[in-house]
Amino acid sequence: MNDMIKAMAGGFAGACVLTLVHETVRRFVPDAPRMDVLGMRSISTLMQKAGEEPPRDKEELHNWALAGDVVSNSLYYSLAGSGKDAWWRGALLGAAAGAGAVLLPGPLGLGEEPSNKTTKTQAMTVGYYLLGGLVAAAVGYALSDDEDQ
Repeated sequence: MNDMIKAMAGGFAGACVLTLVHETVRRFVPDAPRMDVLGMRSISTLMQKAGEEPPRDKEELHNWALAGDVVSNSLYYSLAGSGKDAWWRGALLGAAAGAGAVLLPGPLGLGEEPSNKTTKTQAMTVGYYLLGGLVAAAVGYALSDDEDQ
């Protein structure tokens, strides 16, 4: 298996775990991050700026946001790569994504509450993205050849 496929497999695993955690915890914890809301706002804003009508059905828009999250996060987390160095790259990528998810939505006009509602929300946001980066690293490492480790 070549290195790019290993990295993409790790990125996909990290993105899936991130999305699964977000979607599960938000149903049970009132202060949980709502990155799905940020995704829906992003899609709506981009479509309107392009002169298109975003889906009116909230469930359809939510599904689009989840799919977009998995695709974009898969590509991002694939940068962790494979081999022993995947660990530090995955941790760095995850922490950076978490910090960005807390710091950027407000200045981008997407609202702050989904990732900044409380200190607990902020910590969970960073933790989720860090977890995604570490899962990507773990899969990339597990798939790497013996000489890469």
